[in-house]
Amino acid sequence: MSDFPEFEVIPAVDVQDGEVVQLVGGERGTGKRYGDPVAAAERWIEAGAGTLHLVDLDGAFEGERVNAAAIEAVVESVPDETGLQLGGGIRTAGGARDLLDLGLDRVILGTAAVETPEIVAEIDETHPGSVVVSLDAKDGEVVVSGWTEGTGLDPAEAAARYEELGAGAILFTNVDVEGQLEGIDREAVESVVEAVDIPVIASGGVASVEDVVNLKKAGAAAVVVGTALYEGEFTLREAQDAADEI
Repeated sequence: MSDFPEFEVIPAVDVQDGEVVQLVGGERGTGKRYGDPVAAAERWIEAGAGTLHLVDLDGAFEGERVNAAAIEAVVESVPDETGLQLGGGIRTAGGARDLLDLGLDRVILGTAAVETPEIVAEIDETHPGSVVVSLDAKDGEVVVSGWTEGTGLDPAEAAARYEELGAGAILFTNVDVEGQLEGIDREAVESVVEAVDIPVIASGGVASVEDVVNLKKAGAAAVVVGTALYEGEFTLREAQDAADEI
């Protein structure tokens, strides 16, 4: 399920301490809480979401899955036809396979993919197309470990490298604009899109329906939206309808 036949607006369900949280600029402790993850997931599905983007925020910082129970409750509560992708704290091929067997469609690897790139090929062998490599960019370079460590990697070059290793999609997050409702960096997204043939899922900074439309125009296959949806800047349906018109 790594292909996005049509452009999709994907709500984010980021979980910290068992609750939905949206961070600002990737900074731990900046989050605003939005309640129960299962309730959030059900709300977005009712609003028309075809896919949900789940993140174990504690896992992203700690390097191991902390909110497993909350995430599993979401997986069990959603309809089978809903696409599910999860990131945060997935560090081994075995752990990724277990999650895919649990019912997730895609696993998102960030730090693990940067530190041990061969893990992408390992998972792809048993679950083809299920690995989304998360490239988080800050000041034009890929950062890892909860956005705290620079790698010196150029996002577009890194994306091409992971495509060769078997990644089914790239999740490109511009941390500089994450959670701030200040708009997107279209050029950064375009450079990653142009570097690969696999789908690029854009994330970070979406503040308006116009941002969503511009990301589709930039070539993104999908966009993950968090804060703007939770704050009611626009509805999921408004964003999807506007994207469908171009």
